Amino acid sequence: MTTTSTMNILINDKPCTLPEGALLADALAVLQAVPPFAVAVNREFVPRSAYATHPLHADDRVEVIRPVTGG
Repeated sequence: MTTTSTMNILINDKPCTLPEGALLADALAVLQAVPPFAVAVNREFVPRSAYATHPLHADDRVEVIRPVTGG
């Protein structure tokens, strides 16, 4: 039996469990996020070009921010 280590993070203040070593792109896939949006990890902006390489760690806080339109 193989066990996979997991870590807990928050995505938009909701708990999420991901495998250890998960990347930001993995968290966005779980969320099924559809652009346009911006992302911050622990209150620091992460450019779209870094989603596939930005590692996540236990207790990270991921915020997915969607634009608001209107007038």
